[in-house]
Amino acid sequence: MLLPQQHDLNVTPAHPSFAEAAKVWARIGVLSFGGPAGQIALMHRELVEERRWISESRFLHALNFCMLLPGPEAQQLATYIGWLLHGTRGGIAAGLLFVLPGFFVILGLSSAYALFQQTDWLTGLFFGLKAAVLAIVIEAVIRVGRRALKTRFALLVAVLAFAALFFFNLPFPLVVLVAGIAGYVATRLQPATGEKAVAAAAKQALADRPSVIDGSFRGGAASWTRTFQVLSTWLLLWIAPFLVIGAAFGFSTVYTDIGLFFSKMAVVTFGGAYAVLAYVAQQAVETYHWLKPGESLDGLALAETTPGPLVLVLSFVGFMAAFRAPLGFEPLLSGMLGAALATWVTFVPCFLWIFLGAPYVETLRSNRALSGALSAISAAVTGVILNLAVWFGLHVVFSGVGRLEIGPVSMPLPVWDTFQPASFCLALLAAVLLFFFKRGVVLTLAICAVAGWLVRGF
Repeated sequence: MLLPQQHDLNVTPAHPSFAEAAKVWARIGVLSFGGPAGQIALMHRELVEERRWISESRFLHALNFCMLLPGPEAQQLATYIGWLLHGTRGGIAAGLLFVLPGFFVILGLSSAYALFQQTDWLTGLFFGLKAAVLAIVIEAVIRVGRRALKTRFALLVAVLAFAALFFFNLPFPLVVLVAGIAGYVATRLQPATGEKAVAAAAKQALADRPSVIDGSFRGGAASWTRTFQVLSTWLLLWIAPFLVIGAAFGFSTVYTDIGLFFSKMAVVTFGGAYAVLAYVAQQAVETYHWLKPGESLDGLALAETTPGPLVLVLSFVGFMAAFRAPLGFEPLLSGMLGAALATWVTFVPCFLWIFLGAPYVETLRSNRALSGALSAISAAVTGVILNLAVWFGLHVVFSGVGRLEIGPVSMPLPVWDTFQPASFCLALLAAVLLFFFKRGVVLTLAICAVAGWLVRGF
């Protein structure tokens, strides 16, 4: 069923009210399974394709910036678009609603894990859900690639970005940064003037349909006064828990350790949860003794089966740390406080980065050379999403995935005898529902979840 604003694709949709946008952000937060690839795919479908609240070029412009930041890029992308739609309150609402559903789920699952130490029952429940997300991710790769890769240079950048990530395991912030530099240099060396400029502009315009946030939409203005206000406000919010904890319990407690450790992680988590998990696991087990060996992987399994950013695995670590050092509280209450603190210091910096940098990034759209850099980043991001899709697909279709290490080559390699026919068939079912029958995301997820439960149940 088409949304009302889709009946005429040549007419700009009405600007959504704050309440209408909040409902959509809540929907995205509840359905955002599958890690960054699935979450970006879902937002693209909901915001670009179906509702046309933001054009393709503006969506990619925002995503390019978020890819360069520490922290979960999908949550930051939601915050950026929410800010464009309704200012600071819109950004806060979008960012919070993206995280809160997953946080409450991980809180419940962490409580169950702490009490019963088992997660096997989750496997059957989310078996079909992961297969459905794979089809949604593939759909997003096709849609984004069709619009972002309109030149040979863009296609080359996307291919090289995918190769650098998939075959050589290079950090994607480095790949995206190099792509931006290449795009900047290429634009400066080949200035588009006269007919070439007109042709280039027309080619880019073909990628966009009339949208609420399009090429003519202006975001918030950057100023030194605003920068100071944002810095002072969000830095104070960041450190506020430490002041409260210090006043109540002193500064030599597990809560202070949780706050300081995960604040540090918030600044260096380029590449998402997987990039930082090994270090967190080592520190949590060997240095702080918050977790037992192997429990970090159990936490990741919990985070993978919940909506929201995978970095919510840090909430699990915070829960277990405080659960085992309750400081006079009931252990479950202490664990919930630890999880809330870890989540707070992980995501408050995300709002800081967006509200601080977004107005300046918006001004770059009028700079031709920098726009060329961001266009190249758009192409690289297509390669990034494709890499995430392949990685996710391998882990859905195969129960075992190792790595092939030959010289500089370091790539994921499936264990072929762990192929899961049921997962493959469920992914095909989801693809048929999405591509051929044009069913919505909710119905596709529901059908595959039920099918997966039936397969695992019998």
